[in-house]
Amino acid sequence: MARNIQSLERAAAMLRLLAGGERRLGLSDIASSLGLAKGTAHGILRTLQQEGFVEQDDASGRYQLGAELLRLGTTYLDVHELRARALVWADDLARSSGESVYLGVLHQQGVLIVHHVFRPDDSRQVLEIGAMQPLHSTALGKVLSAYDPVAHSEALEADRKAFTDRTVCEPEDFEHILDVTRARGYAADVEETWEGVASIAAPIHDRRRMPVGSVGITGAVERLCRPDDEAALRPELIAAVRDCARAVSRDLGAGRF
Repeated sequence: MARNIQSLERAAAMLRLLAGGERRLGLSDIASSLGLAKGTAHGILRTLQQEGFVEQDDASGRYQLGAELLRLGTTYLDVHELRARALVWADDLARSSGESVYLGVLHQQGVLIVHHVFRPDDSRQVLEIGAMQPLHSTALGKVLSAYDPVAHSEALEADRKAFTDRTVCEPEDFEHILDVTRARGYAADVEETWEGVASIAAPIHDRRRMPVGSVGITGAVERLCRPDDEAALRPELIAAVRDCARAVSRDLGAGRF
């Protein structure tokens, strides 16, 4: 059995102590409560402080939880609220479009799939919650890159791999696609990531009008694109995806878009 890392256990114990006790605790209080030498406790606290997980009051020298923990906690809550608010609307989109529905958020220079509704037929499908998709080629990723400044920077800094001969990799061309995405309110991926597969996605905003995710459908090119033009997506599917994104945004408090 793998052994636990003692320093991490001690750091976790300190964070729990600071979260559950008085608002601020001194070094002696922390060390004695955890049975640690002051030098050991101070070293761990200094590392946690450098990472933003702990803050030290200048006047008293006492410690409290830092803003970085609040940010991480808020991110966790935002993702779970996003998924909870999107459940019904994603099911409705799958039924109305007849395609698989994906909900994605920015994570580690990519798109993390946090919810997946199967295409409503009897075909064999694999649940893709937890899978990662690229920012630069997928519809979900382009939406995040177009509306989220952090995603935009990460997409430009990342290695934009060509998955097919239609993948857009050059910075100038990619920026043009993002401009088009913002102008029309949705993003498209027609065989840019997978041969024979097309996707449509739209942005989801929260009560602060900040982009918190993207929702989209994915399916075969012959189903998502017009029969007379394989490069043109079916307008009724575009409208359905955008309506779904607006509905989730409204439920998150964003109002009308």
